[in-house]
Amino acid sequence: MFSAITYELSSKFLEEHKCTRLLGSAMSKKPAAQPTLHKVIMVGSGGVGKSALTLQFMYDEFVEDYEPTKADSYRKKVVLDGEEVQIDILDTAGQEDYAAIRDNYFRSGEGFLCVFSITEPESFDATQEFREQILRVKNDENIPFLLVGNKSDLGDKRRVPLDACRERAQLWQVPYVETSAKTRDNVDKAFLSLIRAMSAQKRGAAPSPDAPPRRRCAAPCCALV
Repeated sequence: MFSAITYELSSKFLEEHKCTRLLGSAMSKKPAAQPTLHKVIMVGSGGVGKSALTLQFMYDEFVEDYEPTKADSYRKKVVLDGEEVQIDILDTAGQEDYAAIRDNYFRSGEGFLCVFSITEPESFDATQEFREQILRVKNDENIPFLLVGNKSDLGDKRRVPLDACRERAQLWQVPYVETSAKTRDNVDKAFLSLIRAMSAQKRGAAPSPDAPPRRRCAAPCCALV
């Protein structure tokens, strides 16, 4: 009887000790680090292709007839330069009806893709207002920002001269990229260039070589390459 009791107690001790070790091992494991989140805001006049660019980047699909809403949010994990990051994209509507809530969108953004259509001079002119609004809300001229001329596949209908686009980007000291949501030309380049700039800013690193040098003031899972 003594041996039976001893065996039972020993078994219980070993089982409890095993559970304690397993619990301690589980508690000692640190939670996996979450991918860095980059918040991108799409801005620009209505109909320039902001949604088409976003959906092409997200799903590799061209959506020609897209019914605009107030705003749509998308999230995606990508591997950028060997590091997994998470992209949160807010696709704003662009219509004047929603101008009152733009400030809230701009405050939440860490980087901006400012889109116009190379076939619509009015949308190019509107980028000036979007830029001014963003700078006013963010109060930071070094905010990651990319000027995007969309619909490059419609070169025969072009009404915004390439030189004018480059001059504006140079004046703002931001990169300029021409894209086509329809053919996917430079879509990844636009988003990834912005994300790299956002990542560099968060690390306190030097700006991307894609970006022109800035003048000093007197006073940005699937693998992408």
